[in-house]
Amino acid sequence: MNIKEASEKTGVSSAAIRYYEKESLIPAIDRTAVGNRDIDDRIIRRIRFVTQMRSAGMSVENLRRYIQLFDAQEDNAKEQRALLQEQLAVMEEKRDDLQAAIDHLNYKLNHFYDHMEATEEELRALEREHADKVTKQTDDDQE
Repeated sequence: MNIKEASEKTGVSSAAIRYYEKESLIPAIDRTAVGNRDIDDRIIRRIRFVTQMRSAGMSVENLRRYIQLFDAQEDNAKEQRALLQEQLAVMEEKRDDLQAAIDHLNYKLNHFYDHMEATEEELRALEREHADKVTKQTDDDQE
């Protein structure tokens, strides 16, 4: 199939497929006699794999390394697993940060009126202090 058909089948843009090929995230794609890409199921599977790993937050560099390990003739399962564990730790940290932000927003929403009243009163007091300070400075300057 051509790149447009592959794009439709995978939901990945033609530009992204070309980028994946250029960055060696998928194998070099065979060409037809007239030079068009001829994408087979093997490439489709690789495109889907790359898309899933990128969605999981894996960097292009780490993904390229993982694919190199996968494509190598020797057993690299330990290194592949280490890359996946590293990515999992990154994603868990992001999840924890996001959960903390969600928890903070939920707290603010659940206590909105309590916080709003206290905060508004505090701001009014600061505005009064500022106004008094400005008035005092103006009076001092006029003397």
